[in-house]
Amino acid sequence: MNSTPSCLAGFSCGLDATLRVIAGKWKPLILYFLLQGPTRYGELKRAVRGVSDKMLIQQLKELEADGLIVRTDYKEVPPRVDYALTSLGLDLTKALEPLCVWGTNNMAEVTRVLARREEWHAPKRAAVADSA
Repeated sequence: MNSTPSCLAGFSCGLDATLRVIAGKWKPLILYFLLQGPTRYGELKRAVRGVSDKMLIQQLKELEADGLIVRTDYKEVPPRVDYALTSLGLDLTKALEPLCVWGTNNMAEVTRVLARREEWHAPKRAAVADSA
């Protein structure tokens, strides 16, 4: 009987466990920006461009529930709240750093790949719009 922790937890491997915790478009970016230290909500909102308030709040709550970040409410008027990485979150964020380096080093090629993908999908979207 295989009793490795990954099997007991229902994960196929360590990567599966990691991806379940950081699933979604915004969580890795939130973790990345929190690597700079405790950050207020407004600063995060500006740093994570394109995220809606609803989605940012949801992602922050999930990261907090998963033990990756901590929310500190200073009980002040006006309200002051910030978010910071826990030791588990810091450990995970350090594991994500090589992905940041890869993205930086390959940004031009990724831009070309995504442009080609957009061109490939455009005729399909047009066909769907025409049939509607």
